[in-house]
Amino acid sequence: MTHLEALAKAEQYQSKMAKIAKKSYWKPQYHISAPANWINDPNGFCYFNGEYHVFYQYHPYSSQWGPMHWGHVASKDLVNWKTKPIALAPTDEYDRDGCFSGSAIEKDNTLYLFYTGHVVLDKENDKDDAQLQTQCVAISEDGISFKKLENNPIINIDSFPEDLNILKEHFRDPKVWKYNDMYYQVVGAQTTEKTGQALIYKSKDLLNWEFVNVMAMSTEEENLGFMWECPNFAEIDNHEVLILSPQGVEPEGNKFLNLHQSGYFLGKMDYNTGIFERENDFEMLDYGFDFYAPQIMQDEKNNRCLMIGWLAMWESEMPEQEEGWAGMMSIPRVLEVKNNKVYSLPIPELKKLRKNNVNYDVNLVQNCILEGINGDCYELNTVFDLTKANGFNLKLRVSENEETVISYDKNSKIFKLNRDKSGKGVTGEREAKVNLQDEKIYLQIFSDYSSLEIFINGGEYVISSRIYPMQEATGIVFEPIGEIKAKIDFYEI
Repeated sequence: MTHLEALAKAEQYQSKMAKIAKKSYWKPQYHISAPANWINDPNGFCYFNGEYHVFYQYHPYSSQWGPMHWGHVASKDLVNWKTKPIALAPTDEYDRDGCFSGSAIEKDNTLYLFYTGHVVLDKENDKDDAQLQTQCVAISEDGISFKKLENNPIINIDSFPEDLNILKEHFRDPKVWKYNDMYYQVVGAQTTEKTGQALIYKSKDLLNWEFVNVMAMSTEEENLGFMWECPNFAEIDNHEVLILSPQGVEPEGNKFLNLHQSGYFLGKMDYNTGIFERENDFEMLDYGFDFYAPQIMQDEKNNRCLMIGWLAMWESEMPEQEEGWAGMMSIPRVLEVKNNKVYSLPIPELKKLRKNNVNYDVNLVQNCILEGINGDCYELNTVFDLTKANGFNLKLRVSENEETVISYDKNSKIFKLNRDKSGKGVTGEREAKVNLQDEKIYLQIFSDYSSLEIFINGGEYVISSRIYPMQEATGIVFEPIGEIKAKIDFYEI
């Protein structure tokens, strides 16, 4: 089957299944999701031909993970996304079992998609160590139809020196960027000792690549997992940042509680040696249940760095699979560096979605429901002055039997999300240790039909989670522990 035939077949099946998935109450209103079936990592986040583009890992034939295609959406404003034709399908010998994650870059009015071609060498056992992964390219002049290069793969497992301790079976997720007059590509990898590392290549033309060095790596003594997936190199407020999704990091207190993690190192990139010097311990980008494989783009149009992630996690229950779809993306976030820490803030363009504003400036002294503040798709902004309080509970998506509870305890400084009663399937808690700002805590909360994203103190911490309440779970209840002076701004979306 040719690539064009495979894409047409996938489109046809997607159209049929979209009629089923569309009926699901949990299908998001303003987050990116596929018309139907499974999605995971965002890929190829970029700006091209007057539009922002997000591609994503996609299995168009099932709501379960399967041979990866690349789905595609585009937007002029990062808010209103339109589904585009499926961009890539696994049809060639070098990518026959999946077009895995990667990135995109423009050169000479042409959009280049870099992705990992995945081949399973032992299909009977399907073991991780019986696979072949290479880096490949597809190009487009219109940003809609993509043609794979005839000389794929452009980087294979013979591209790095034999004397380096690089495990050839795990070599994926290329991120490409330009620095001065040279292009660079970082690829996630694993050492022979089963620790994570990132490899860097360079090219003058995006087609011929030369191995430079091991850009960064972990040691066996560090708790940085066994494989570094989805590496991204970012420039944020004149800081250089290596963003990673390590597999296998062990829990440490209230950190690293998910199956896999996403986080970053601040540091300095030496382009002469190809080495990124880390300047801090690995820090999480999101303290919630569901955030993985973030993809960044340098938004030169607005001079900022943007990030979008998969709003799910590999071990998460996904009740929506029964309704013909699985997975969605986070809202796009702006990254900033303050006090040597990466902050994540919702993009300001999301204000376009606001309608029917209700606001209060009130003293909360007892449990209460405020008129006009309820719903399932909304933005809720609060400033709580805890000078005379020991904390609070804020209950969201409340019905007779359901509630999702966020809370703060001033003594322990623990901010917590509890989803034990959040609806079908999901349970558990996630937390972060949060300092007040002049006795105040600032929250910006985005609720969609089956998700919550909670931005704390201007993006210093973020806690994201999928939830699956029933349609009638629209209540919001404020529970002060003491007296809280509160400013509350609510918008329907």
